[in-house]
Amino acid sequence: MIISRTPFRISFFGGGTDYPAWYRENGGSVISTTIDKYCYISCRYLPPFFEHKHRIVYSQIENVRELHEIKHPAVKAVMGYMKVTRGLEIHHDGDLPARSGLGSSSAFTVGLLNALGAFRGERISKEELAKTAIHVEQEIIKETVGSQDQISASFGGFNRIEFKRDDTFSVSPVIMSRERREEFEKSLMLFYTGIVRVSETIQKTKIDHFKKRGSELTSMQELVKEAAAVFSSKSTPIDEIGKLMHKSWELKRTLSSTVSNPQIDQIYQAAMDAGASGGKILGAGGGGFILFSVKPEMQAKVRETLKSLLFVSFQFDDTGSSIVLYDPKLAI
Repeated sequence: MIISRTPFRISFFGGGTDYPAWYRENGGSVISTTIDKYCYISCRYLPPFFEHKHRIVYSQIENVRELHEIKHPAVKAVMGYMKVTRGLEIHHDGDLPARSGLGSSSAFTVGLLNALGAFRGERISKEELAKTAIHVEQEIIKETVGSQDQISASFGGFNRIEFKRDDTFSVSPVIMSRERREEFEKSLMLFYTGIVRVSETIQKTKIDHFKKRGSELTSMQELVKEAAAVFSSKSTPIDEIGKLMHKSWELKRTLSSTVSNPQIDQIYQAAMDAGASGGKILGAGGGGFILFSVKPEMQAKVRETLKSLLFVSFQFDDTGSSIVLYDPKLAI
């Protein structure tokens, strides 16, 4: 049995500039962190005593004989890319729901690649894991996705990721003291809106508008620099990050009419009225999780105001995708 554990992520600034359609012409930059909520992928060799050769268990159960019969796009793509020949049983479990803006799809792809690599006795570097996941999602599955989620899931940590025009990237930890990091972590409040959306549909509409929204995306990219300066400052109140998040959200809302909706707008305004300094819908938008920056003394009021939503406590995570159970006797 092989089990991989891959963290979900929260993106604070620069989302949208991590799409090839943007950074291949302009470069891109994001600040994000992984959190202590995970995607677990377990794999085991499936003995040849069943009518099916492969068994894949997620929100559905697939029992198939051939790879081309698999319906789950990431499983089919990854197993094909890894040239899997022996029968496998693959199980997925997640701490948080899918399609919620926390990079769950890429965490799945990264976790599966890592698990199958370990199954073959290979140790895949974080950089190679990220590059391969990007290739699988963008080139094999042909999904309309950016490139930050795969990198965050692979590397883990609180990072600034720079995207170059030549498709390369760099990952650098955001510089701040331990005390400041803890202060920022304690200022964040995460709520689940309960709205399920298909992110790819939203992303396509945003990409279609990229050329018309160049100034907005450039401004969102500039906010990454401003935020990095605030994080590293010893005197600027950490509450300034919330104000920058608010600016980023206002810009993000202009990228497509599908990013927000009346229900999300109502939630956001209610939190702001209750004392939040800023916030944003995570991921593509349209639903899923919404994040707020709130001073500790105002958090009880915000939580009471949004009591109809599920509040999710979390902490930052630095591990990235890892193998938590490994039997070297197993090999594909």
